[in-house]
Amino acid sequence: MSAQTDSTPDWPARGRGRRPAEEVRADVLRAVGDLVLSEGMADLTFERVARLAGVSKTTLYKWWPSRGALALALDGYFHAVRNTLAFDDTTNAREDLRRQLHSFAEVMATPGGRALRQLIGQSQTDDDLAAAYRALYSSGRRELARRRLAHAQDVGEIRADVDVRVLVDQLWGAVYHRLLIPDEPVSTAFVDALVDNLFDGIAPR
Repeated sequence: MSAQTDSTPDWPARGRGRRPAEEVRADVLRAVGDLVLSEGMADLTFERVARLAGVSKTTLYKWWPSRGALALALDGYFHAVRNTLAFDDTTNAREDLRRQLHSFAEVMATPGGRALRQLIGQSQTDDDLAAAYRALYSSGRRELARRRLAHAQDVGEIRADVDVRVLVDQLWGAVYHRLLIPDEPVSTAFVDALVDNLFDGIAPR
């Protein structure tokens, strides 16, 4: 661990007595999420997280036994971006998806986005980390997108014969492709073109 001064804000002073497990876990995830989004994973260790969250390393190893700091980083990242990457559900699915994809691109431009790309890369040769990635992040994100698109289908914004699961891959898969193989940037114009090109092809005839 580097001899740096933590920039994370001080946590409130702890009272006496044993804290509820859910409160302890929430503090851990908040500390990890703050670190990953602001710095990435370079200096993320159980020692540092335990100090910032006011817990023991034993507690961290009990909750994240598989892959250690990697799984902890993934869990913290998911909780940090959950509200930012939530889906609006207005009467205009095209604009809801546009806003979400812009938010996603903005998050991926942070150190946290770089950390997520590193985790995706490492999961290609690590079955345990790949399983954690699906369980903690990708499966849930895909389901949220599917639900929003399915609702748009139910109200007639998308044709009934369209497989909305494929639409998820068309939209977010294209963004991930540019992030992981950065020949072209994930620009505002690119995100807008993704949404507009897709909806121009799937709107009711």
